[in-house]
Amino acid sequence: MVNSIKIYKNFNVSRTHRGSIILIGNFDGLHLGHQKLFKLAKNFKKKFALKVGVLTFEPMPKMFFNKDLKNFRISNQKQKISLLQRFEVDFVVIKKFDKKFSKTKSTSFIKNVLSSKLNAKFIFVSNNFRFGNKREGNLKQLIRYEHLYKYKIIKPKPLYKYKKIISSSLIRRLLQNGKLNQANKFLDREWSIEGKVQKGRQLGKKIGFPTANIDIEDYILAKPGVYAVKVKKQNDKKFIKGIANLGYRPTFNQKKILLEVHLFNFSGNLYNKYLTINFLKFIRKEKKFKNINQLKKQIRIDLLKAKKI
Repeated sequence: MVNSIKIYKNFNVSRTHRGSIILIGNFDGLHLGHQKLFKLAKNFKKKFALKVGVLTFEPMPKMFFNKDLKNFRISNQKQKISLLQRFEVDFVVIKKFDKKFSKTKSTSFIKNVLSSKLNAKFIFVSNNFRFGNKREGNLKQLIRYEHLYKYKIIKPKPLYKYKKIISSSLIRRLLQNGKLNQANKFLDREWSIEGKVQKGRQLGKKIGFPTANIDIEDYILAKPGVYAVKVKKQNDKKFIKGIANLGYRPTFNQKKILLEVHLFNFSGNLYNKYLTINFLKFIRKEKKFKNINQLKKQIRIDLLKAKKI
């Protein structure tokens, strides 16, 4: 059974959640490396009879400092919270990352947040964790204040697979390079996008392949092309198989990134519905066709391939 999770939008946690195990990070994608961390936290939870909390930031600091970084996330916030529930996390602090907070001194963050507000007993961070104004705070500083503020820093070793450190950066690169199978292995699940179906130009319908159009918002742009997918509506358990095109639709001179999904054996109106699209296999990269007939011919070939998966 999945436990319920308490969400805080500031550091004023309840007495029940003070004095807990705190994991700090973006945890984008909740990949195998993160999962190793949460399994260790679960052991500490049992051993010391403490609650487990996550401290994360919204927007992700890297996106806040780089306004041009539009397509970056592996998972959205809702997906992240849903995944954290599976790892027996008791509460999540989602701190708004803004200009004011970015100027917090690292010593002030340790004293006022980690100690006074959260009263953290164990703090899990990665080796390259940086915090505070101009990223002045680091692991060494956190360790230096352990005795004064009565917490213990836990820095688990990174997880290696095939001589590579499993990280969110690695998974983003794999998705961008069309290496979906490997990305899904490192995520320990199928990579997915959640989004609302929008009214499009109905180009798919006009050529005999109706599609649901989804704005990918700030999700990472995986390699533009055609994918075998499975799709479910919000609050539904049943998935429907389909095929998706992610990209710019060069045949139609489209400039905006769009995810178009065609469902097999489905009829019905999906406008304004929220869908989850699980990516199963990369079929081919996006290409520009000379005319609509060429495109239709290729779509039929793609459909046959996707139906076999």
